[in-house]
This record gives sequence, C-alpha cells and structure tokens, in this order.
Amino acid sequence: MSDSEKMFVGWFEALMGAVTQVIKGKEDQIGLSLVALLAGGHLLLEDVPGTGKTSLAKSMSSAVRGSWNRIQFTPDLLPSDVTGGLIYNQSSSSFEFHQGPIFANIVLADEINRASPKTQSALLQVMEEGQVSIDVTTYDVPQPFMVIATQNPVEQEGTYRLPEAQLDRFLMRLSLGYPDHDAEVEVLRNVGTGVNAATIEPVLDTKLLAKMIQYVQTVHLEDTVRSYIVRLCAATREMPELSLGVSTRGAIGLMQAGRAFAASQGRSYVNVDDIKTLAPAVMTHRMLLTPEAELRRISTADLVGRALDTVTTPDPVRV
Repeated sequence: MSDSEKMFVGWFEALMGAVTQVIKGKEDQIGLSLVALLAGGHLLLEDVPGTGKTSLAKSMSSAVRGSWNRIQFTPDLLPSDVTGGLIYNQSSSSFEFHQGPIFANIVLADEINRASPKTQSALLQVMEEGQVSIDVTTYDVPQPFMVIATQNPVEQEGTYRLPEAQLDRFLMRLSLGYPDHDAEVEVLRNVGTGVNAATIEPVLDTKLLAKMIQYVQTVHLEDTVRSYIVRLCAATREMPELSLGVSTRGAIGLMQAGRAFAASQGRSYVNVDDIKTLAPAVMTHRMLLTPEAELRRISTADLVGRALDTVTTPDPVRV
C-alpha cells in the first residue's frame, strides 16, 4: 500500500470513527454513506421513523469542518425558501440576491417527499448543476457539495412521491433498519451521557475533503470492469418485470462509487467485488417495476440480485 493509499484510508477511518460515536451497529451503511460523499454524489436515506436517518446525516455533517444547513421540507415550502432569491434594498434602490440554505457544503433535506414537486425540482436542479440561476445570473454553491435527503416510506398521506427521473439524481439510496440489541443499548447509553451528532468533533476540513474526492478520480478502472458495469445496467433494461431499467447516469454513478469504495479499502484499482457490493445501493432506486410485478411483490433488490447472478463477470484485475 502506497503512502497516498495509507493516508486516504486513515482519513476515511477517522470519518467512520466520528460517525460511529452516534450511529451504532450500522458500520456498513455508514461506510456506504461516506463512499457517496467521496464519490461526489448525493444520498437518499429511506426508512421508517426513529431509525437514525437524521442523526446519520447530522453526524456526517458534524464530522466535516464545513458549512451545513438543514431544510425541513413541508407542503408550503417554496423554491425560493431553498435556493434564495432577490430582495429589494431600499437604501441602494436595487435588488440583491440573498442566499438560501442550499448554499452549504452539506445540506440535510429532511422529509423531502413532503414538499411540492416544484420545490423538489428546485432542489434537484441544484444537485445536478451545482449552481442556482436567478434571472440571468448564476451562483455557484460551495464545494464540496452534498445533499443528504430523508424520506419516510410509511406515512404517505400528504406527501409527494419523487418521480424516477428525480430519484436518478441520487447516487445511492440506503435504509438503516433497526439496530440489534447491543447496538440499541449503546444508543440508550449515549442519550444518558449526552453524546449526539452536535457533540462530534470535526476530523476533516473542506480542503482535505476536496483532496480526498480528487484522489478518488485517480483510482484505476479496467475496461473489463467498465464493460461489466454497462452489461449489468443493460441487463435491467431487458427485464420484463421492469418498465424502466438503470440509466447511463446509473452506470456512471456505479463507476464513481466503485472508485471511492476501492480507495476506502486501500486499493488503487476497482475490482468486480466492489461493483457487486455497491450495486444494490446504486441501482435499486433507478428501477421502475411494472404494475404486474408490484402485485407479485417482486422487489427491485431481487432483480439486482438476479442481474448479479446472470451477468458474466470478467477475470480478476491483476496488479
């Protein structure tokens, strides 16, 4: 392992250590969340209430010494409440742009499915473009930039379901689930000792985080692995249970996540096992079941598993 690889792994483990102070028993989900951050992507946390979605997002924010904001999405939230807008200044007799909460390194979009489609679109446009356009002027958001959105799949009354085209903007979708017995005991112990996301000491600053994201782009990817990613995504487009398969953006996201995951493991190259590990988190939310498949209670996770079983894997990468 080279010095650069050792330094990257050290920084990654420092981030893991900071977040696991609060989130107990979910090392795999924490690791994937940090991979999404280092791949330059956005994260959707979807789970039942009280499983730590908001705490995970806040813990990640606290671990990075950068700006962060929380936006509580509600039905009456306007696009300008997210992006900001022009406000008239009487003293200068001119309109001035006032930044909205989207101007931060890490933005927590809490219960994103409770806002109107128009407000959701305003957020997702910034996620894709990294800038806000007001009239003829564009304003860049701070870099690095990540949106961590949460939604509750149980309470659907008064919510606005995210269309598949908008779900495709998220690099990963994760569910935390309930912790096991010992981990839940640790959570209760933290409550008694006052350990929470707000008490986490930052372990990185934004300059160092930007260097880590830049380093991820140098991780080697063989054409055989690229071909495997494309064939894996293409296989979902031919499944009769799906009316929509994984897009090319999904293939790009799987490649970028693979690079970040390999770097977190101390390797300078991506292998097929990396792709197989990441496929469920990156692919499932980009697939749209047919009504018949939904009636048969087929899940997109089952179909990703089928693709992983049937698509031929290339020979192992040799270095």
